[in-house]
Amino acid sequence: MRKSIANNIKSTLPKTESAKKMLKFVEECSQTAGKSLARTLMSTLTTMKFNGSRTIHEHVIEMTNIVARLKTLGMDVDGNFHVQFILNSLPSEHGPFQMNYNTTKDKWNVHELHSMLAHEETIMRSQ
Repeated sequence: MRKSIANNIKSTLPKTESAKKMLKFVEECSQTAGKSLARTLMSTLTTMKFNGSRTIHEHVIEMTNIVARLKTLGMDVDGNFHVQFILNSLPSEHGPFQMNYNTTKDKWNVHELHSMLAHEETIMRSQ
């Protein structure tokens, strides 16, 4: 089994005659890496800011991709939290938009928010 593993990885694995023990070790290492990746993704998601260097569409898609990656790591981000992360990432010129969202009784899902933000961006660019 060790013959099929790259040399730079092989040196970190314990020398054992049992394939079961080696696989258990690899599984434990991958769980640690998964936790680290989840922490990094969560940190990125909570601190992301829209800076106008790209479209709002691209920004929302990037945040949605991070949420999807977190889900594959076993961390489900609730839709309402996802919406709040997006709203919190917007700069102050989107303040009236955020205020409008906060005063409506309806809660938007991510797709509705995405659509509304794209519309808002179109209006802001035409002014």
